[in-house]
Amino acid sequence: MNSILYNLREFWQFTGFSNCSIANIIMICVGLIFIYLAIKKEWEPLLLVPIGFGIIIGNIPIFHGLNIGIYEKGSVLNILYQGVKQGWYPPLIFLGIGAMTDFSALISRPKLVIIGAAAQMGIFGAYMLAMYLGFSPNEAGAIGIIGGADGPTAIFLSSQLAPELMGAIAVSAYSYMALVPVIQKPIMLALTSKKERLIKMEKQRPVSQKEKIIFPIVAFLITAFIVPSGLPLLGMLFFGNLLKESGVTRRLAETARGPLIDIVTILIGLTVGCSTQADVFLTSNSLKIFALGLISFIIATTSGVLFVKFLNLFLKEGHKINPLIGNAGVSAVPDSARVSEVVGREADPSNHLLMHAMGPNVAGVIGSAVAAGILLGFLK
Repeated sequence: MNSILYNLREFWQFTGFSNCSIANIIMICVGLIFIYLAIKKEWEPLLLVPIGFGIIIGNIPIFHGLNIGIYEKGSVLNILYQGVKQGWYPPLIFLGIGAMTDFSALISRPKLVIIGAAAQMGIFGAYMLAMYLGFSPNEAGAIGIIGGADGPTAIFLSSQLAPELMGAIAVSAYSYMALVPVIQKPIMLALTSKKERLIKMEKQRPVSQKEKIIFPIVAFLITAFIVPSGLPLLGMLFFGNLLKESGVTRRLAETARGPLIDIVTILIGLTVGCSTQADVFLTSNSLKIFALGLISFIIATTSGVLFVKFLNLFLKEGHKINPLIGNAGVSAVPDSARVSEVVGREADPSNHLLMHAMGPNVAGVIGSAVAAGILLGFLK
């Protein structure tokens, strides 16, 4: 009888009920909220479902020493997490993004690239705020990249500069990507007048196939020579685009933008979620990172819209740019461009801004990778 009771007590010590804390319950609830928003509201379900379930997995209370936790060296989860920790997954994501992206809107109107550049002010604004709050330069750089609204870039940079903050930075970046329509629309309405929202932009010129093939090669050479430290992201982005536009590597392009990016998205979302283990994640720094992430996103959106308004001071009537596409300078493709379209059509149902907004939107993808390269170059 005593032996049976001893075995039962020993079994109890290995259960989640015995090792559970209030912090675990809080994080499991956060994971459930992510899944709810993904399914009910359809906010970035391809990201929030894996991250949300990963949060639940990572916060199941375990008896340390079983070698199953994500931070226990040699465990299955720890091995999968190396793709995040060592920065393997983000370049593969960028390969898929390149194979999905049509740069025609940017090629047609190259000046739109400066809108994407202006929106990166959110990155450097958050960097300075993080420094003010006491974060080290490396930590501040990793936090600031959240303003680019690019989850893979945030993971890549934080893996290089501040791996201890990676979980909070990654979850913050993906959370704000999912909240693009909620955050950006009020800012756009507050910063633009009714007259500005009614601006109809001139029709884009047709882009030839030759231009589409030349663009990724030339753009890569220019950006890589300026910021060599951004090579892993920029190289894979433009390589993926060349696969798409060359016309002779269709199978490779379809693999990159289909099965490959789907597999990596599952792995990156699940392992990032698992990394939010309560005893590591629930800290005052995590709350600061979420606040700074929101501020950087607001600065990025504001900078993009205001920069277009500034440009319009020098443009003639008929050639002005609708400031509503300024929000699309962040890297959340194509969600921020869709917000431009929705807000524009609310002002004038006949005014379609989506294709115009895609110019600064894809420029934002390039801009966030360049910004990450700049930060990596002078901080590491």
